[in-house]
Amino acid sequence: MKVIRTPLLCSAAMALALSAGTAGAETIRFWTIEEQPERLARQQEMADAFNAESGHTVEVIPVTESELGTRATAAFAAGDLPDVIYHPLALALPWAEAGILDPDAATDVIEALGEDTFAPGALAMASFDGGYASVPADGWTQMILYRADLFEEAGLEPPTSYANVEAAIEALHNPPEMYGFVAATKVDESFMSQVLEQVFLANGVSPVGPDGFAPLDEAKTAEVLEFYKTLAEASPPGDLYWDQSRTLYFSGNAAMVIWSPFILDELAGLRDSAPPTITDDPTSPELASKTGIVTNFSGPSNPDGAAWASINMFGITGDASTDAAMEFVEYSMDKGYVDTLAIAPEGKFPIRRGTADDPELFVTEWSALPVGVDRKAPLGELYPQEMIDEIVAGLDVAQRWGVKDGQLALASKMIGSQALNRVVREYIDGRIDTAAAVEKLNSELGAIN
Repeated sequence: MKVIRTPLLCSAAMALALSAGTAGAETIRFWTIEEQPERLARQQEMADAFNAESGHTVEVIPVTESELGTRATAAFAAGDLPDVIYHPLALALPWAEAGILDPDAATDVIEALGEDTFAPGALAMASFDGGYASVPADGWTQMILYRADLFEEAGLEPPTSYANVEAAIEALHNPPEMYGFVAATKVDESFMSQVLEQVFLANGVSPVGPDGFAPLDEAKTAEVLEFYKTLAEASPPGDLYWDQSRTLYFSGNAAMVIWSPFILDELAGLRDSAPPTITDDPTSPELASKTGIVTNFSGPSNPDGAAWASINMFGITGDASTDAAMEFVEYSMDKGYVDTLAIAPEGKFPIRRGTADDPELFVTEWSALPVGVDRKAPLGELYPQEMIDEIVAGLDVAQRWGVKDGQLALASKMIGSQALNRVVREYIDGRIDTAAAVEKLNSELGAIN
């Protein structure tokens, strides 16, 4: 039921509101795509803590991510949406436009918590009609992992740009003992799509604009294609994806790879199913100690660079018991925020860094959360502070195709078509030249609507 409201205040005022007990208690239905049993249990614990303080009751309802769009559309048509949905970035703007989400409620929550306490890149992704479609909760940025020890020995700069990566390949590529890179080349793998989008973003190239499809700039796209061919030529032959890149890096046979942060616990020897094999001890953190990471990456036509990010959000729906839903989301992003991040700390970077009184509070507490499967250790013990800072800083400049132009849905269709993968693979295999590749990309991507 909709009510007239003023923005809630966080911290002290929020605590006062929560202490009001059961007066006006509501049942809040909360859909979440974090449906693994351990993650569900953590969410239930957080909900129980909120229930005890607020007098409300949160029902935690798991929903498979691939079914989320269909279920939300059906529930909207039936007037039976839940109060809050934990959802991926791609659904935020379409849902806000359709009326599934309540942007006013999300905007009130963000303003109450303090816009300047959120990572600006992640917050920009939620921007909608002068406010915000949904509340960015957590995310991760794709990373270039590199052998910092070998870079230092060779006097190389970190791989923060096309030029630095190319210089490192020139110095370190010595197959089969050492491959300069392990590029994604398996066309039917979404991993290749993610890597390519990051490389295109790094050079400021996108196939969408405010009006939909925007033809790729030929000169800038040529730079991207030539760079990716350099990566492929410094890689082993064959159809490569995340599996080979991790295996070769873990065995000490790759100088650089692109991966998600879910590799961080494995890299430190905390997961028996994916152990580093660079030493005889699969539990050794030695490789982690020799690794550096880069999140913001630039091309010659885009010196500011970009970081490819995956973002999840708390959406307050148009059918919500609005004030109660807002209380729950504020709690999840404030007093309960560390519990939110603890669901999977290696892949849930804090989008909200801290509070007005302690700007780095949540980053500090997140870095102390244990990660790992067969063994546990905090990221802050496994990696130096400068790496923790780099991991979190990627969210400041986080980007995805189509977000700033309101065309994320179209961009997602383009990526899902795998046309980008197919044409780039033809190019790096030498079957078409640069001009033909740009022309083919524009033709195939321009036909998608």
